[in-house]
Amino acid sequence: MPKSTNLLRAAVFGCFSLLLSAIPALSGEITIHDAYARASGAAAQSGAIFMVIENTGETDDRLIGAKTESAMKAELHTHIEDANGVMMMREIDGGIQIPAHDQHSLKRGGDHVMLMGITKPLIQGETLTMTLTFAKAGDMVVEVPIDNAHKP
Repeated sequence: MPKSTNLLRAAVFGCFSLLLSAIPALSGEITIHDAYARASGAAAQSGAIFMVIENTGETDDRLIGAKTESAMKAELHTHIEDANGVMMMREIDGGIQIPAHDQHSLKRGGDHVMLMGITKPLIQGETLTMTLTFAKAGDMVVEVPIDNAHKP
């Protein structure tokens, strides 16, 4: 084979490889199912939001934050049992892993979004808007119904 043909093939392959490396990796498809918050009393200062987060994509992702105008602060929390058997809520350091082709449930007694400094009561039948932040998928706005009758 002539030397010029090999050089042409190498140049084409090099350009193709460079083009492929410039395409961003897909972060996966994140969807939120069955989101709800618990209603609060007029004097309540905190609340919680629950949901199922599904990743139908090819790569893992991580929920790293949440925010809402309904509270001064929203944190990712879990329940941990101490040495005396007492359950305590703790902030989750580093976020919540959402594996590829899997889901993670934020549920009562487990992982959840904790609302602190509620700016107005969470009233049965209303909704609140929350923004979830994922490491790869970025921000996702979710409308969360307030529903004490919800059965997980």
